[in-house]
Amino acid sequence: MCDGTMPLKLDHARAWRTYIGGKMLDKWHGKGNSGEGEDTNFPEEWIASLVRARNAGREEFPDEGLSRIVDENGLPKEFLKDWIGQMGEKALGHDHWERFGASLGVLVKLIDAGERLTVQVHPDREMAKKLFHSEYGKTECWYVLGGRTVNGEPPCIYMGFKPGVTRKQWEKLFQEQNYAGMLECLHQIPVKKGEVILIEGGIPHAIGAGCFLTEIQEPTDYTIRVERVTPSGLAIADSMCHQGLGFERMFDCFHYDTYTEEELRQRWFLSHEPEILDEGTIERPLVTYEDTPYFKMEELTVGEKFSMDRPDTFSIVLVLEGNGSFSNFSGERMKVEKGDQILIPASVRHLILKNEGEQEFRMLQCFGPQIFV
Repeated sequence: MCDGTMPLKLDHARAWRTYIGGKMLDKWHGKGNSGEGEDTNFPEEWIASLVRARNAGREEFPDEGLSRIVDENGLPKEFLKDWIGQMGEKALGHDHWERFGASLGVLVKLIDAGERLTVQVHPDREMAKKLFHSEYGKTECWYVLGGRTVNGEPPCIYMGFKPGVTRKQWEKLFQEQNYAGMLECLHQIPVKKGEVILIEGGIPHAIGAGCFLTEIQEPTDYTIRVERVTPSGLAIADSMCHQGLGFERMFDCFHYDTYTEEELRQRWFLSHEPEILDEGTIERPLVTYEDTPYFKMEELTVGEKFSMDRPDTFSIVLVLEGNGSFSNFSGERMKVEKGDQILIPASVRHLILKNEGEQEFRMLQCFGPQIFV
């Protein structure tokens, strides 16, 4: 068993979804025919996940979406959730453990959409507690890593009700299954690499075809869908639409505030100035606790070497580019490369990050909820 003196490498847990994608994930990892990959119903990679995917008809896969720790040969071993349960506050930090127990309070995903996702919404915390008896809703934030053109259309997202849209109108469009009318109610916005978009619980949205992004979110899989057939023709089970609430009550999960595109961009498109740290490392905040108390994410570009002093909490790392190593002050060393998923336990208080390649050594570092004292 890992003793908590070093970061943990994790497997690449893929989750079945109702939409098609994943080709760019395969390509990112150098898998598939000629390294190009293919689009399937496994378009998402769940990172440091303690959350099971909710998929009607796939009950025979109860561990889908859960992360495992891998050994030095890259073979998956024990589930991360079991290791955290055994390690306790040594894994997550004293304050986090006291407040949230064995929950990370956050989930990170890689998403490659080969088609537009169905129009959907996730509950905010108040509604999640009322309707699902959950301490967590599903506010999320997207960091666009790139994209591809699908059927001649560049990547875009849909989000937020336009001025004039009402609940009555929205429910009528659902009853008619008027997909074009639903999309017309939302803002369609082109997106490009490097943009950061916060999607608060209650805001209707859909990721467009061709988007390749990282999503950080509250740790649930509550998704209310208003389209009963996906763009590629897959019929969605009733329970996957209303998540057990019923078709009438599910509309309570939407916020019916309306916005112009300018108002939407000012409120939910995030931008923070990068900071140059010691030894030439650049830290770019992507989403901060001032933006939302539910999670934090930053991008680190390591110079030749960076000595990291860490607080008493865990973090989740995804290597975006290059290769390098993590070393502790005892001299233990872990090689890492593009695509690696890593959990840094709270017990690892000091790390030396070193760039060992010719490319930039760039990674995302994600943190759980802000601790309220």
